Amino acid sequence: MKNLLCYLLFFPIFLSAQINESDTLSLKASISLTGFYQGGNVETLIFRAKSDLSFKPWKKWVFKNQNSYVFQEFGKEKADEDILSLNFLYLNPERKIYPFVLGFVSTNFRREIDLRYLLGAGATFQILNKKKDWLKLSISSEYEQTNFSKTNFNYSEYDGNQSINTFRGTMWVNGKYHVFKGKVILNHEIYFQPSLEQGNNFRWQADVGLELPIWKYLNFKINYRHTYESIVIENQKQEDKFLTFGFTLKSY
Repeated sequence: MKNLLCYLLFFPIFLSAQINESDTLSLKASISLTGFYQGGNVETLIFRAKSDLSFKPWKKWVFKNQNSYVFQEFGKEKADEDILSLNFLYLNPERKIYPFVLGFVSTNFRREIDLRYLLGAGATFQILNKKKDWLKLSISSEYEQTNFSKTNFNYSEYDGNQSINTFRGTMWVNGKYHVFKGKVILNHEIYFQPSLEQGNNFRWQADVGLELPIWKYLNFKINYRHTYESIVIENQKQEDKFLTFGFTLKSY
């Protein structure tokens, strides 16, 4: 029983981040709380909390909210404490082309970001929209402010700035596909986000998942996430890679 508990704690439960706002359901929600603790010669603490919510506040509108919190400590030394909140408000998402507004708030201990927020708007183009399979291209523009805890950067032109502000343009490509008669589910969330003012200020992320359905509300999942950020604190790496295994638990 002890080994089973450790197994369940060590392999995190992922949220189904690929909620399709164009679905006809009025409410969809998902939550996970996972963690891992190891004492003795090597002390390790990992805690992860995630939530995902989509609902219709008005007839033609859909609000989607995704929140995550990560805390990691190795040898009583904090390695991560990150918060991310993604918020979208869509108008007529059942149409081929529909507009949205967005607001993001995040912190990142590893990259020494005290606070980052983005406010913007854009439009989504539904390239494929079937009952279970879909592919969407979105284009948006945002104003971003990032407050750092240090002022020395990998590009010296930004040295001395406690915060870096810019207008960005973003291209998103999101999709989900059921193959082999639904026995395998592929999904991806990819974006490229350059500054519209600073040529060396850009970031991108590719998040790719493969799911194997176990039960109607439960899938086994393999997930690979690759992130790149051009402007970082001096001596930090610009890339991060994550390969994780776990489960998707959903209420729909």
